[in-house]
Amino acid sequence: MEKNFFVYMLANARNGTLYIGVTSDLVKRIWEHREGLADGFTKKYSVKQLVWFESHVDAVSAITREKQLKKWNRAWKINLIINENPNWRDLYDEISA
Repeated sequence: MEKNFFVYMLANARNGTLYIGVTSDLVKRIWEHREGLADGFTKKYSVKQLVWFESHVDAVSAITREKQLKKWNRAWKINLIINENPNWRDLYDEISA
């Protein structure tokens, strides 16, 4: 069975605080953020809405992409979200269905 890895962005509001992470279980990880089980930045700033994600076939490419995105300036990150999710919908329900 092939395992996928995901790079994702969370926000606390439209154009709000952003968080970038990587995981091999997107549904579980986002649920942890939403429930406040992930201590740290996302819990402190209530960053819970999944606004963007992409799939990778291996951990190395996902981690490389995560590091790349974390170096981007804020405007580039916002443009990436807007290009795929212009209304800043919370995508959690779509991935967990």
